[in-house]
Amino acid sequence: MKITRISPFTNQKNTLEINCTEEQYEKWIDGTLIQVAMPNVSPEHREFILTGITPEEWNNTFSNGGEKSNRECGDDILSENY
Repeated sequence: MKITRISPFTNQKNTLEINCTEEQYEKWIDGTLIQVAMPNVSPEHREFILTGITPEEWNNTFSNGGEKSNRECGDDILSENY
């Protein structure tokens, strides 16, 4: 099914073909957790349904070449507090 959302990053309207049924979508709309309502939908596509962020936008915004610094991982917080 085609689902359209507006990206909070770009304010663009994006439409993706999502592997879910109307029934699954309605269950989510009615309050079922998205991972329960749509277990067959990829996490990236569930994120798009929830937030409007496309997988490409997510990767472009949060990708660091697969490497995260200790600060990004929160290691600095753990070492300072414990």
